[in-house]
Amino acid sequence: MQNPYLYLGLAFFLGSLPFGHWLALTRGVDLRKQGSGNTGATNVGRVLGKKWGYLVFALDLGKGWLAVAMAQFAGELSDRWVLASGVCAVLGHVFSPWLGFRGGKGVATSAGILVGLTPWIALAVVGLWAGLFQISRMVSIASLGAATAFPVLVFWLHPTQSFLQWTSIGISLLVWIRHRDNLQRLFQGNENRFKNDESK
Repeated sequence: MQNPYLYLGLAFFLGSLPFGHWLALTRGVDLRKQGSGNTGATNVGRVLGKKWGYLVFALDLGKGWLAVAMAQFAGELSDRWVLASGVCAVLGHVFSPWLGFRGGKGVATSAGILVGLTPWIALAVVGLWAGLFQISRMVSIASLGAATAFPVLVFWLHPTQSFLQWTSIGISLLVWIRHRDNLQRLFQGNENRFKNDESK
C-alpha cells in the first residue's frame, strides 16, 4: 500500500504555493501591502484586475482538485485518506510557509476538493456563491453563504458518510474564522463591495 502520509505532505506543499502573491510580484505589487492584505483571488482581482483574479481563483481551485486527484490516482488509499489530502491542501493554502504561515481564506481550494470528490455539490455551492454575489456584490457574503451550505448539502446527500460530514463542518468553520475581519466590517457597514463596472 502507498504511504498515505506522503500524499498528505504533497497536498500541503501543493496547497501552500501562493500563486496570487507570486503573480502580483511579477507585476511589481506586494498584495500583503495592498487592498485587504490578503493573497487570495479576491484581493488579486481588486488590486490587479478581474482577469488576474479569475486566473488565481482557477489556480487555487486546481490545488484542491489536484491534491484529491493525486490521492485517488494512488488507487489503494481509502476515501478518508483522499479527503484528508484535500484538507491538507486547504491548510497549506491558509497557513503557507512561503508567507510566514499566513495565506488566503481557503474558499477556492475548498471548491477544488468538492470538484474532485462531489461535483454535484460543487456545482450547487458555486451556483449559490454566484447568486449571492450578484445580489450583494460582496465576495465575503457569497463565500460565507457557500461555506454554510456546504455541510448542509453533505449531510443531505451523503447521510452515512460521517467522516465527510465532520470534514465539511471543519472546512466551513475554517472559512468563517478566516473571514472574521470581513464579518467585523459587515457589522460596521463598511465591507468592500464590487461595483458592477469594476474592472481593470
